[in-house]
Formats: sequence, C-alpha cells, structure tokens
Amino acid sequence: MKTIRSIALSILLGAATLLLAATGGPEARAASAQASLVASDEPGWPQFRGPRRDGISDERGLLQAWPGSGPAVLWTATHLGNGFSSPVLSRDRIFISGDIGEELHLFALDLSGRLVWTATNGVSWKNPYPGARATAAYNQGRVYLQNAHGRVASFDAASGRELWAVNLLETFGGKNITWGLSECLLIDAKAVYAVAGGSDALVVALDKVTGKTLWKSPPLIDAGPEQSVDNASYVSPILVEYAGKRLLIGCSLRNLFCADAADGRLLWTKRIPTTYNVLAMMPTFTGDGVFMTAPHGPPGRFYRFTTPTKPGGDPGVEEAWTSKLETCQASLVHVDGKLYGSFYQGRKGWAAVDAKTGETLYDAPDFVKGAVLWADGRLYAYSEDGWLRLLHPTADKFEVKGQFRIAEARNDAWTHPVILDGRLYIRYHGKLTCFDVKAK
Repeated sequence: MKTIRSIALSILLGAATLLLAATGGPEARAASAQASLVASDEPGWPQFRGPRRDGISDERGLLQAWPGSGPAVLWTATHLGNGFSSPVLSRDRIFISGDIGEELHLFALDLSGRLVWTATNGVSWKNPYPGARATAAYNQGRVYLQNAHGRVASFDAASGRELWAVNLLETFGGKNITWGLSECLLIDAKAVYAVAGGSDALVVALDKVTGKTLWKSPPLIDAGPEQSVDNASYVSPILVEYAGKRLLIGCSLRNLFCADAADGRLLWTKRIPTTYNVLAMMPTFTGDGVFMTAPHGPPGRFYRFTTPTKPGGDPGVEEAWTSKLETCQASLVHVDGKLYGSFYQGRKGWAAVDAKTGETLYDAPDFVKGAVLWADGRLYAYSEDGWLRLLHPTADKFEVKGQFRIAEARNDAWTHPVILDGRLYIRYHGKLTCFDVKAK
C-alpha cells in the first residue's frame, strides 16, 4: 500500500510540475524547454564564426603553448584586397572576400593557398574604414556573399560563376548605414536569411537556388521619438532551435529582434539605443538565452528564453541581468558558464564574465580589444593592433601561453580567427596566413 501511495504521489507531483511550467511565471517556463544553436549541415568552417556561428571550434589535439615566435607558418596568400572579412572553408576550398579598386572580389583558394578562381560582387566600400565587410558562406556547392551596399549574390563554388543576385536595399526599401552593411549571411537547409531593414521588410528569406523571396517579415518601426523604419545593423544573426521553433535572432539599427524562421513573424523585440546607432556584436547564445551589448549605450543585457504560455504558442524572453561589458564588433564566446571577450571604450582590455550573473570575474586591461576564438581549452585573442595571443583562462586570470604580432596593424585588425584540421587562419587585409597549430 505504501508503494502504491508513493507512486501516486510521484505522479501528482510530476503533473503539478508540468502545470507550473505551463502556467507559472517566467522562471518556471524558462526551465521547461531546451534551446540549442542550429549548426550548418556542411563540413568544415562553412560560415562566419564556425558551424554554429558561436566562435567555438571542436578541434582537439592542438598546441597548448606556442614557441616565442609563434606557431609555424605553412603558407601565406597575398593580393586578396583590402578587407576585414574572415575566410570560410569547406570541401577543400577556402573562400574570402576583399576590395580591389572599384570592385568587391570573392576569391577561392585551395588548401595550399593557391588561387583557383576570382569573382566580383558589385562595388567596393570607399567610405570610412574602406574594405570588404562581410564573410561569405558555403552551402551545397554554392557560395553566398553580401557586399557593403546590400547586393546579395550566389556563386557556383567550382567555377565562381554568378548564379543570381538581389539588391536588398533597392528591393525592400532599405537605406545603407554609416559604415556599410556588414551582415554575414545565414543559410540553412531552406533559405538564405538577410536583414533588409526596409520599408517593405525587416528580414527576408531568399530561395537558395533562385534568389526569389520565400517570405518577408513586416518592417520594424522603431519605438523612439522619430517612429521611423528601423534599418539594418552591422550584426550577423544566429539561428536557435527552441520550444519547437527555429528562431532567427539578430539586430536592426536600434533593436534586438527574434523572428520565426518558418515565416518571418516577429516574435519579440528589445530596444537597445546607442549614441551612434551601432549594434555590431553577434548575440551570444548561452544555452538558456542570449547576451547582447553595444558601445555608447545602456549596459549589456542577458535575455533569458521563456517557453510559450500555451501549447503551440510563441516563446519569449525576460531580462535577467546586466553587465558592464560593452563589446563592439568583436563578439564573445560562451564556454563553461563564462563569457570571454573584450571591452570597447568604458573599460579597456579583455574580460571573463559570469554568464549567470553578469559579474566581471577578472580582466586583462593591457590587451587591446579584438576578436576571439575558442579551441581545445584555449582562447585565440586577435587584438586590433595585430597581436595574436594564446590564452588559458583560469579561475582568476588569463595565462598567456604564447603571443606574436601578425602585422603592424593600424588598430584595424578586425578579422575573426579560424581553426580547421589543425590549421589556424589569420587575415590582415590583403594577406591570409595559415599556421600549423596541431600538437606533435
């Protein structure tokens, strides 16, 4: 009898827990579903910041410390044009963009750094900080790239032949932004997703084969005093699977937004006003929400996911904590409950932040800000002054396990590092260098 009563009590407690998750407050709802980043189905490093767009490499067996001069150089490719975009690698090819003269060029290299083909995607960016912005993406034998003026184009990966092109700003009523459109396109099994930021659409999904519009979200009217259409930002979106939906999470000029990737419906927005209208960092996924921050604006905020209040409903977010970390375009990585990245203006250097509270655990104020990559227990910190450091983040500090200078950079080394098959790829404008970082 006791056993029967115990079973009955367990059933009742389980039912009560489910009911609380469905009808209770945000904290109860947040615990009742799992979220995950949606990875590319292509091998290698096929898109900006890796297969999941999170700046984390799954490589193992890498050097845990570097010699004084840095890891060995395998090869260097030159004459790749002016630019800040990163390489992508898939199926024995490297793709990278660069501005040469009046044109944006897309280069295909083999794994020895030799040129296979080159193509063009409209005009180059000649305004402040000239150079190629966006990183390309590879998917199913095609390469996709957006230029700084909103021209989205698809190329045959084998030959470089252009297959189709769409001008986002002209087609969807958008306007360019101060330092040029910089979005690195997101592609999944269904579509190419891009932020148009226009009077006709905020976000669009384009057919991968034809470039035709599959859906378009409504335009976003900013809640500020001007009540104007919110244009595109400098942010590249991420794709999250949560509560039975695929969520496209990105930014317009003044707002963090979440759209249903199935049809473009806007599920929620969070306004992030900044002095110069600069949202540039990718939203950082932590497992139960996203962190977003920007310079010259309010404190960075963590938005925790909440499950739908009814079956089949839309998920939401709640603001959970704030942080002093105000990263700009460099983005962050989330590893083992910590966020790693750099400050921008208010507080110099790099930092480790508790991803549960937003507390700064420790920092390294002498390191110049920059882009970060995580691989095999180490941070690869590429500072905008051209220094590359291998950092071991301990419980209370960054231990330097090697450092060297890639170039005498003019505080414009903004490319994100890439690691694949034991090789580290670093770009500084017209030069791409491949290093051997595999442990012997």
